[in-house]
Amino acid sequence: MPTMVVLATTAVPDLLRGALSRWTTEVDPGIFVGSVSARVRDELWEAASAAVGTGAAVLVHPAPIEQGYAIRTAGARRRVPADFDGLTLMRMTAAPPRGFVMG
Repeated sequence: MPTMVVLATTAVPDLLRGALSRWTTEVDPGIFVGSVSARVRDELWEAASAAVGTGAAVLVHPAPIEQGYAIRTAGARRRVPADFDGLTLMRMTAAPPRGFVMG
């Protein structure tokens, strides 16, 4: 059964954006929204996380947990999901030193 997914990307290759737009709608630059099956969602995420390169991606999708959704991340990100007593919260990591290039 299809469910809604949101996939946000930052500085990813155009090839990945093109692949994502086959299954979802790019509602704003780098923000993809669609209604797909769990199998398609997982395959899209596998492709996105493999092709993210020096960019980053975040996937939010329904899940049978207290919050009702799950968060997956790929690439170099300052915000990372952290489990806090069964809730997923976003934890900020330290800023990289000046002049440091993530990736």
